[in-house]
Amino acid sequence: MEIFRDYDLSLHNTFRMKVRCACFVEYDSPDELLSPELETLPKPFKHIGGGANLLFTGDFPGTILHSRINHIKYVDMGLDEVPVIVGAGVVWDEFVEQTCRHGLWGAENLSLIPGEAGAAAVQNIGAYGVEIKDIISGVSCFDNVERKRCKFTAAECGYGYRDSMFKQSGGRYTVLSVLIRLSRKPRPRLEYKGLEGIDASGPMAVRNAVVALRQSKLPDPAETGSVGSYFKNPVVTADVLARVSDAAGGANVPHYILPGGFVKIPAAWLIDSCGLKGSSEGGAAVYERQAVIIINRSGDATPSDILRLEKRVTDTVFSRYGIALEREVEYV
Repeated sequence: MEIFRDYDLSLHNTFRMKVRCACFVEYDSPDELLSPELETLPKPFKHIGGGANLLFTGDFPGTILHSRINHIKYVDMGLDEVPVIVGAGVVWDEFVEQTCRHGLWGAENLSLIPGEAGAAAVQNIGAYGVEIKDIISGVSCFDNVERKRCKFTAAECGYGYRDSMFKQSGGRYTVLSVLIRLSRKPRPRLEYKGLEGIDASGPMAVRNAVVALRQSKLPDPAETGSVGSYFKNPVVTADVLARVSDAAGGANVPHYILPGGFVKIPAAWLIDSCGLKGSSEGGAAVYERQAVIIINRSGDATPSDILRLEKRVTDTVFSRYGIALEREVEYV
């Protein structure tokens, strides 16, 4: 375990906010979370992964903890299904690339999503018709209240759209590892727009197509700070969809039909149709190629720049369509 004081968090959040924390801790094993030394460090505590879904709204007065549990263990018994135990600190896309290289199906649609495996399980990341809950069998955690390890089945994780029991627990549970189930049998998911008709001869071929599609729409996190999708896609009733169409002058509003009479409208369409693509506040801007993304365009955007732009977007969309956009990003 390593402990750093007055630590720069610029490289630990993909927005590249220039903020600091009183203390930063990296640990290599679950046992280190029981170290008495941790109790002497500044509070509150906050666990993070790669910082891919966080907006630090200012300097953090407590201790940031980060996992370096980086193992990937294949439980290969020669069956079609191959369970894989993935440490919370594993970079998610490196894991996906490795499984595709091994010819295993299941994670390929989730290629190029930034962040780490533990945070991915908390956030229930998703892309191109697949969510991580679709391939999770269980999650191993540390209970920060009872100070012991515990395990949850996928059903017990309470997964929903970009949501989970972990997000609702107030930081009680720290993910240690995730049990992922993959398959040797081909099972491509190509119904999402942009993936129809691609080469699906293997998981790597699908991964390559997903990577190309994401790179055509999303900023390169190595060059431009962002958290990917800043807003959730609103889930509404058919009546609300009709109202949105009317407000848009009878436009054919893109949407996805969900069970129970609900539909999902792309937040990017709502924002773009309000003329907000490219809008800016200070060093922050709505990304020109994908309106659901807010970027640190100048490289020196402040948290207040991001927050002002978020408010401008949500106020404008609500004023026109009566839909209150929800953010995906978590404030810290």
